Amino acid sequence: MTPQFHYAIVGRGLTGAAAARHLAEQVPGVVLIGPDEPTDRANHNGVFASHYDEGRITRTIDPDETWARLANRSIARYADVESRSGVHFFREKGCLISGDASEPSQRHMRDVREAADRLGVRCERLDDDRLRARFPYFKFPAGADAAFEPRGAGHISPRRLVAAQSLLTERAGGTVIREEVHAIDQKDGHAEITLASGQAVSAQKVLVAAGGFTNRRGLLPEPLDLTVYARTVVLIEVDAAQADELSGMPCLITKPDDGVSGIYLLPPILYPDGRFYLKIGGDPADIALQTEEDVRGWFRTPGNAAARDHLVASMMQLLPGLRVAGMRTEPCVTSFTPTGYPAIGWTSGSSTAVMAGGCGAAAKGSDEIGRLGAELLLHGRIVDSAYRADFEPRFL
Repeated sequence: MTPQFHYAIVGRGLTGAAAARHLAEQVPGVVLIGPDEPTDRANHNGVFASHYDEGRITRTIDPDETWARLANRSIARYADVESRSGVHFFREKGCLISGDASEPSQRHMRDVREAADRLGVRCERLDDDRLRARFPYFKFPAGADAAFEPRGAGHISPRRLVAAQSLLTERAGGTVIREEVHAIDQKDGHAEITLASGQAVSAQKVLVAAGGFTNRRGLLPEPLDLTVYARTVVLIEVDAAQADELSGMPCLITKPDDGVSGIYLLPPILYPDGRFYLKIGGDPADIALQTEEDVRGWFRTPGNAAARDHLVASMMQLLPGLRVAGMRTEPCVTSFTPTGYPAIGWTSGSSTAVMAGGCGAAAKGSDEIGRLGAELLLHGRIVDSAYRADFEPRFL
């Protein structure tokens, strides 16, 4: 049997759609498979994704050089993807990372600045006085130490970025199938992909990029070592006047004395319902989702009330003058690998590879992660020598 496609990407999220675009713009015979966003989340019985949102922080400044490089290379291509697709998804607002005088926080901030220096990214250092002068609406604890990236940073709409990547895949000659995948079966020299409709699609090589559903039964020949955590985000509504007052507000990430915990905050963003929301996240505790049904069930909930209370209290300390018009919570998931980097490599099935594990940091660098996944399929391995990170997947 001759496969219908050379390459299939299973999972139409941020990294999967990016991989499909990079492949389709280099070779023929590419198919990207994944469903559209459900219209009724509470009663949806299929898979979900975390890109159903309008706000993700994007920036190069990061304490880890690999994540910084993944983001930096992706950000450099945003304008091209926007221009060619006609889909606007990036707003340059800048990004501020704030620490304090404690040793763990100072170490984190030092790593942030060193990674920025190695990649040639402008990063301003701001102390208490400069923070107050630059961002008077924020209230930081005394002794704050901050790094500010004013250019090439801000926020993206993950929903619109996926749309842009999918559109460019089709324009390059690729095929997009808006369905769930129920099974991938290894055949002689190719893989057969069974869709929710019962239709079968065949491809010489398959890349599974299904996010929190990567270990869904039937997709991989063996389970990937991947931990999926429940996350809660809070959307704080403000009126148009307050949104205008905060129009110069950057994205913010706080790193307090332990150098690990903290919150992230996005400035007012216009959502599809016509309202402006500030988005805040950073769960105070990890809640692991053990099964596919756990993940599915979590996406049907409004999130965790304790996390909501923590996030709202943290935000009000940072923005004490905020006039809150309303709020709502949304569920999300993050998927972590043992290495702390995306798993991009081959499974035991000769035709099937995997690309998963955003580790809570992949949205901003999704285009570059997708490019590495495309490189894997085209060359059999990642050939880019700029990365020293361990992308090799581990299986259970």
